[in-house]
Amino acid sequence: MKNLNFKTFILIVLVISAIVWWMIAEIKGIDLSDLWILLKQVPDVAFVNGIFFALFVKWGWRLKIFQGWLVPFPDLNGTWQGTIQTSWVDPKTNQTPDPIPVLLTIKQSFLSLSCVMRTAEMVSHSFAEDFRIDQEKQIKQIVYSYMSKPSVNLSERSTIHEGTIIFDILGKPVNKLSGQYWTARKTTGLIELTFREKSLLDQLPSDFPMHPMTAK
Repeated sequence: MKNLNFKTFILIVLVISAIVWWMIAEIKGIDLSDLWILLKQVPDVAFVNGIFFALFVKWGWRLKIFQGWLVPFPDLNGTWQGTIQTSWVDPKTNQTPDPIPVLLTIKQSFLSLSCVMRTAEMVSHSFAEDFRIDQEKQIKQIVYSYMSKPSVNLSERSTIHEGTIIFDILGKPVNKLSGQYWTARKTTGLIELTFREKSLLDQLPSDFPMHPMTAK
C-alpha cells in the first residue's frame, strides 16, 4: 500500500464503513442495538466500500483534494518538454555539445507508471519506475531505468544502451522536472523539463526543434 498513506487510508475506510452501515440500517429499518442483524450486513458494506475504492483507483486519486495527505505522489500524466545537457566531451573538438531538445511523456495510473523520452535522434522506454517520496527528508522524486534506441541511421556511432534518470519534482502545482541521468556507456548529463500538455504525444510535434544534434 505504498501508493497511499496507510494509517490515514485505514481511518477513512473505517469512517466510510460506519456511515454505510448506518445508511443500510436506516434503509432496511434495522435496530442499531441488534448487533447480530447488523453483522449480517457486512457483505453489503464490503460491496459499497469496493465500489468507492474502485472509483478512487480509477479517477479519484488524481483529485487535488487527496494529494499529499492521502496520495503521496503527484499526478504527472502528460507531455513534458525541455533539454538534455550531456557531460560528454567530443574528442575531436574537446567541447561538450549544445543542449539537446527533448520530449518526455508520462503515462500514470494509481498502480502503474511508464515514461517515454524522445529526441530528434532517439527514443527511450522505461522498464523500471517508481516514486521516491519522503516528506520528512524533503524528497520528492521520480526515478526510472530505460532502454534507449537511437535512429537506425545513427547505429554506427550511437548504440542501444540502458540508463537511469532521477528527476526532482518541482512546483506547487508541479510544473517542472529537474534531474540527471547515467548510462551504461558511462555518460552522464542534466535534464530540465517543464509541463507542456495533458495529452500523451506519440511523436515529436511540428514545433519541436529539429536541427541536428547528437544525444549522448
